[in-house]
Amino acid sequence: MNKNSQKFYLTGHAGRMECLLDEPEGAPRGIALVAHPHPLFGGTMENKVAQTLARAFVGLGYVVARFNFRGVGESEGAHDEGRGEVDDMEVMLEHMLRTYPGLPFALAGFSFGTFVQAQLQQRLAAQGMPAERLVLVGAAAGKWAMPPVPADTILIHGELDDTIPLQHVFEWARPLDTPVTVIPGADHFFHRKLVLVKNLVTQLWRHGV
Repeated sequence: MNKNSQKFYLTGHAGRMECLLDEPEGAPRGIALVAHPHPLFGGTMENKVAQTLARAFVGLGYVVARFNFRGVGESEGAHDEGRGEVDDMEVMLEHMLRTYPGLPFALAGFSFGTFVQAQLQQRLAAQGMPAERLVLVGAAAGKWAMPPVPADTILIHGELDDTIPLQHVFEWARPLDTPVTVIPGADHFFHRKLVLVKNLVTQLWRHGV
């Protein structure tokens, strides 16, 4: 946990949610919610890629919130294959919008977390309040039924990802006309490539590409 991260708790649909908040220097210009990888395979909000996404958004001036999915750490409930996790992420979003009214919000996720955030974006778009933009790292295409995402979504994937093969991401992204940024030599967890992930998120977000 970043020494500047503040722990807090919310009540989700399955009980307590263990959460972390990271604030930028000065007044935040937006809100970012970060979703972690699969809880049944060791995924937590302390995952290094999730932390990297949080750091990138703090650097962009966003206040960042993440939480442990059901059954992870101090969060109550049991894994719900993405359904309850989307509901809980919406609870987090509602809390952050109440706490920081009037700010735009972004959704970011890694691996299973991309499945959660893409579903939430689809739900929010149907309600007429979509996120400002999505950042999906190691998108779970072919692993779970990823819904379509906006064309300006930032997709970052490892060339050598053997958990979610790059080809599956291309097949999902192709009809969406969404570019995929590929990190040469990177595996699923972006070992020794996390600084590059952070820099890419920052650059692509700032340039609106």
